[in-house]
Amino acid sequence: QVQLVESGGGLVQPGESRRLSCAVPGSIFNIRAISWYRQAPGKQRELVATITVGDITTYADSVKGRFTISRDNAKNTVYLQMNSLKPEDTAIYYCYIKTWRYDYWGQGTQVTVSP
Repeated sequence: QVQLVESGGGLVQPGESRRLSCAVPGSIFNIRAISWYRQAPGKQRELVATITVGDITTYADSVKGRFTISRDNAKNTVYLQMNSLKPEDTAIYYCYIKTWRYDYWGQGTQVTVSP
């Protein structure tokens, strides 16, 4: 079973930055897009950012201008750079890979934004 591994979560203060990483296994082929989702306590999982195979990026309105999704193909890693973090960004962040046939989820990494 293919496992996605996220890292980089933790406790940060409001206004600070954090970078999340998602290691993409080399066994996953025909990737269409890679996304970051998040789920806050008591809320539904929401789409945060997506990068397509053609490097087109899209963002949720709530993070636009603060978060940046990118990828390093040489390292098989996708990043989510989060700047100017707010308490409402507190959530478990998940990496998601969509291929032509399958979808893959990571186990999530907790980001807590608190003074």
